[in-house]
Amino acid sequence: MKDYLVKALAYEGTVRAYAIQSTEMVREAARRHDTWRTVTAALGRALTAGTMMGAMLKGEEKLTVKIEGTGPASPIIIDANAKGEARGYVSNPHVDPDRKPSGKLNVSAAVGEQGSLSVVKDLGMKENFTGSVPLISGELAEDFTYYFASSEQTPSSVALGVIVGKDDLVLSAGGFILQMMPGVKEKTIDEIEARLKEVPPVSQLIEDGLSPEEILYFLLGEKNVKILENIPVAFQCHCSKERIAQAILGLGEDEVKGMIAEDKGAVTECHFCNETYTFTEEELQVILDEIIERK
Repeated sequence: MKDYLVKALAYEGTVRAYAIQSTEMVREAARRHDTWRTVTAALGRALTAGTMMGAMLKGEEKLTVKIEGTGPASPIIIDANAKGEARGYVSNPHVDPDRKPSGKLNVSAAVGEQGSLSVVKDLGMKENFTGSVPLISGELAEDFTYYFASSEQTPSSVALGVIVGKDDLVLSAGGFILQMMPGVKEKTIDEIEARLKEVPPVSQLIEDGLSPEEILYFLLGEKNVKILENIPVAFQCHCSKERIAQAILGLGEDEVKGMIAEDKGAVTECHFCNETYTFTEEELQVILDEIIERK
């Protein structure tokens, strides 16, 4: 099953809900960044949350999530947009703390239990919206839940999961976000809270074959849910050699001359996707000529 996300309303529009299958997306991120299993889980959870948050935007709007913890894998950076496209990277992919006594991967040890989670939204306005909260666990689902409640004043329940199997292969990944809207009844909140106490980990639901729609039906009751839209999602980076060339152009004449004279070319790598771009002396000379022409 290909990765996708569903948007829904429940309980007569008083609950907003998102659910996602992100298995292939997380696999691609892990492959590109050569992450060890615990970092795969951390990056996968952040990527899954960021993709759902991106789906809350419209049109050309986009956001950046930055998780800066005290753990050795931090920071983790995620970019996402309203089209289901997301990308992300982690500062140290080769971290694998001892597992928890329960046998689960120790994501909080990789991320850090202290630090901050910040979100910058580019809504096409003069000023970006920025919200930041302290980390409360480093396990990330709880941290995103706290972010919504504290920074956006939206009571929410966030679940994120990544199951990593043998050979560090991602077996399943996904998540959901439930948000209480103004006018929600106390009875509805109590009913949802009772269901959440009984639900298995969301990655287990996906591994068991439940679709994003079925996850929401499981959580909220099928009769209560109205699916609004489903969106294909994927790890997608918008870097290109042309964009890198524009960045080199912005470095200025002296810097580009140095690349030609000293380095005999340039090699640069995109942080988000690890794609490498090589520029020959001749290509750098073309860029240098353009800099000089613009003077």
